[in-house]
Amino acid sequence: MARTIDYTFKILMLGSASTGKTSLSDRFISGVFNPEIKLTVGVEFYVKTVEVINKQGENKRVKLQIWDLGGESRFRFLLPTYCLGSSGAFFLFDLTRPDTLLALDSWISIVKERNGSIPILLVGNKVDLEEFRKIPKEHGLQTTKQNNLIEYIEVSALTGENVEEVFSKITNYMMDRASIN
Repeated sequence: MARTIDYTFKILMLGSASTGKTSLSDRFISGVFNPEIKLTVGVEFYVKTVEVINKQGENKRVKLQIWDLGGESRFRFLLPTYCLGSSGAFFLFDLTRPDTLLALDSWISIVKERNGSIPILLVGNKVDLEEFRKIPKEHGLQTTKQNNLIEYIEVSALTGENVEEVFSKITNYMMDRASIN
C-alpha cells in the first residue's frame, strides 16, 4: 500500500527567458541535464514526491508541483493567475547575464501582491560558467537581503551542483510555514 502524502506544495519557477528554469526543474525531476530543452511557451508542469525529515525528526512524504513559467514578457500576463495557491517560489537569474537579475522587481512584486509572504529563494544559475560570470556572489546575497527574500543559493543545472539542496531548502521552508498555519 502506498504511503499517503503529508503535504502538497506548489512551487513557482520565475525569471527571465533562458535563465535555466526548465533545465533546473528537469534536472531535479530526472537527475540528468537535457541539452535539448526548448524555450517554455506558457507554462510547464512537473511533479515529484520526496521524503523529508521535519524539525521533529518525523519522516514526511511531500508532493512538489513545480510550475515553470515562460520567461518571455509576452507570458507575464499568466503570472497573477498562476500565483494563486502557490506555496513557494524560486526566482532564477543567469550569473553571466546581469539583465536577468534586473528583472527581479517586476516578478517579485506580482507574486507578493497576489500571494503575500510565500517563501522566495533567489537562485543564481550557471555557476559552472565561472569564466563568464558577471554577478558576484556578494551581489546575490545583498539582493536577497534588500528584497526580503529568504535565501540565496547558486546552482548549476548542467553539473547538478546544489540542485537537490535548493529544492530541499524550499521544501523545508514551506513545511515550516504550513505547520505554523
